[in-house]
Amino acid sequence: MPPLAMSLLQRVCQAGLVAWVVGTLTFVLTRTLPGDMAYRIAAGRYGHEQVTAAAAEAVRAELALEGSAVQAYLQWFSDLARGDLGRSLVSGQPVAGELQHLLGHSAQLAGVAIVMALLIGVPFGLASGLSRHRLLDRLGLALAVAMRSLPPFVIGLGLIMLFSITLGWLPAAGSGHLTHLWLPAMALALGLAAVSSRVTHHAMARVAASPFYAFARQKGLSARQALYRHGLRNVSVPVVAYLGVQLIYLMEGVVVIESLFAWPGIGHALVHAVVARDVPMIQGTALVLGLGFVLLNALVDLACRGLDPWRQTS
Repeated sequence: MPPLAMSLLQRVCQAGLVAWVVGTLTFVLTRTLPGDMAYRIAAGRYGHEQVTAAAAEAVRAELALEGSAVQAYLQWFSDLARGDLGRSLVSGQPVAGELQHLLGHSAQLAGVAIVMALLIGVPFGLASGLSRHRLLDRLGLALAVAMRSLPPFVIGLGLIMLFSITLGWLPAAGSGHLTHLWLPAMALALGLAAVSSRVTHHAMARVAASPFYAFARQKGLSARQALYRHGLRNVSVPVVAYLGVQLIYLMEGVVVIESLFAWPGIGHALVHAVVARDVPMIQGTALVLGLGFVLLNALVDLACRGLDPWRQTS
């Protein structure tokens, strides 16, 4: 079997394993959360002020919450095999339809964050990797460590205090306008850019010290020409490859940042679903996040295969 087909087959098997593990863990963890599940669902439907014992009992009887947990678990996987994620216990709407709408907002936020991270981290990493001044290298390392060590919500709060409260340039939360996107995207991008800059720095320093790069300069190419013709492609492979590792940070950050900035994405919906004990919504959201991680890693692998100059010349 060709290596590309083997890699795709492995990703398909990984996706199946992720679906089973995510579905099982979310089901078990949701069932073991403290509190009355019927009361939580009723609160999600009618509001905490309107919930009574009678309303909770009505929800318990309607959803058969006292039934067999094993039967409910097997029913969910039976529906999943048919492509049905079930219906939300709170809204009554199909989970797939709600996720389709929410996923677009999350993809927009994540896409802008990745682009911003690359625009910030890669040029800085290239400059520090080519520079012979150790001060620039130490400054880049200090900034990268500071940004990467801070949790996304701390960075987000700092951005809100600076750009929303102090300067009044951007709204602190909400959606519906392009200005609502900048702060949450920047909160995600700074942590990603911190790692991208260091990976780019080390890759660029290694390429600049290589014999083929020195020969490119000796044969008359300018620094700009040598960078464009022989540097960027070799540097891009480790940068793109490490982007797959950073997707974990991105997935975690999306859940926190969307809740902090009230961005109507899949992470924000997951938090509300956990509070309301909306099991089908939790399982569907976690499943989409898990499968999205597998898909994005597969795309990263394909991109690395296409960018690798050594693979193309062999």
